Amino acid sequence: MSMTFEQVADTVKNFSPEQREILTNLIHRWQIESTRREIAKDAKESLIAFRSGQLKPQSAKAIIMELQKAVKNQK
Repeated sequence: MSMTFEQVADTVKNFSPEQREILTNLIHRWQIESTRREIAKDAKESLIAFRSGQLKPQSAKAIIMELQKAVKNQK
């Protein structure tokens, strides 16, 4: 039987402070692992694109300027 998010939240609310801390730490570690997997996937895809000629080498200065421009356009 699966629980809704609301049911899970209500259940967690009834945990002891120690149990909530353990759960918080677990969720934090899961998030870190997920982020690492995503970064590794993105890096692998970028290397494949670079090696296949889809991406061109750029200087750090050019990349920084491009990132600053993208951030500015988001505001």
